[in-house]
Amino acid sequence: MENKKIEFNSLKLEELEDLFLSLGEKKFRAEQFFRFMHQKKNYDIENCKQLPKVLIEKLKDIGFINASTIYTKYESKIDNTKKYLIKLYDNRIIETVFMDYGSYCTVCISSQVGCRMGCTFCASTKENFKRNLTSAEMLNQIYLIENDLNLTINNIVIMGIGEPLDNYKNIIGFLKLINSEKGKNLSLRNITISTCGIVHNIYKLADEKLPVTLTISLHNPFQKERREIMPISDSFSIDEILKACKYYFDKTSRRVSFEYTIIKGQNDSREHALELKNILKGLNCHINIIPLNSIKEFDGVAPSTKYIYAFKYMLENYGINATIRKKQGDDINGACGQLRQGVLQEEN
Repeated sequence: MENKKIEFNSLKLEELEDLFLSLGEKKFRAEQFFRFMHQKKNYDIENCKQLPKVLIEKLKDIGFINASTIYTKYESKIDNTKKYLIKLYDNRIIETVFMDYGSYCTVCISSQVGCRMGCTFCASTKENFKRNLTSAEMLNQIYLIENDLNLTINNIVIMGIGEPLDNYKNIIGFLKLINSEKGKNLSLRNITISTCGIVHNIYKLADEKLPVTLTISLHNPFQKERREIMPISDSFSIDEILKACKYYFDKTSRRVSFEYTIIKGQNDSREHALELKNILKGLNCHINIIPLNSIKEFDGVAPSTKYIYAFKYMLENYGINATIRKKQGDDINGACGQLRQGVLQEEN
């Protein structure tokens, strides 16, 4: 990346207007440029014909539009899921998944190149953390898929590679950009952020009062057992996370969800269901049960479908609202926990 140059497509409209005013230009020119990037989804400044040539040259001197490209695409043979390998400016590869549910579609985007959380059952953390994605690089994943499939994406889950709340500043920038009425103008209520529980940033997100859905990667109600599969538990206890979730609900009135990857013989007993009831008592929440998706580095397996439904019924009998997540893209390693980063070698 051109380190000393401005990344135009990560700037909010107000920031772009201030920049244009500092260049001696009118504010309406900033809006034209903003729409060019976020409505026309164009990455080449030269193509912005609304701007005078002199202004285009000024912009090229001080900044750039951070462009990503589709490196390749895999299509599931068992459903309509598509997994995209997205090439970034530095030749790193991230993965983004398009899921078609018939009546609506959702895109699962990545927030980092790699992940430092170290969850044992998740592929995203296996090649270690490389860097954060910028707000523009998160937006690009959506824009590229919209252009490729010639459709409009109205539901986004930030559940791909990375821990979103470990990239807090750029996540907030992304949310404000995608919600801009001069850009994509997507309702924040159609966006879900998944976190393993970075407590201080849950509080910060609550104070932003952005009506996004928060979902917590819980996976085990017992602190000691959770620590064995999620090292982040050493830094943030379940009790601390639940207090932050209550604060989030009080601030936003948005129900919190909990993701529960169910692993045979590890977190699928009646004792686990009962403890979930105990720790979630009084919290307006929902549990999304996720049958474990296999990766080569983890030898756990999901229980049988019959047993998973039995676990769900146990939770419901305890008064907990629970659903089982439908598998999507399992045959292309596009399911939850299977996304990986990569890097391309420089061409000579």
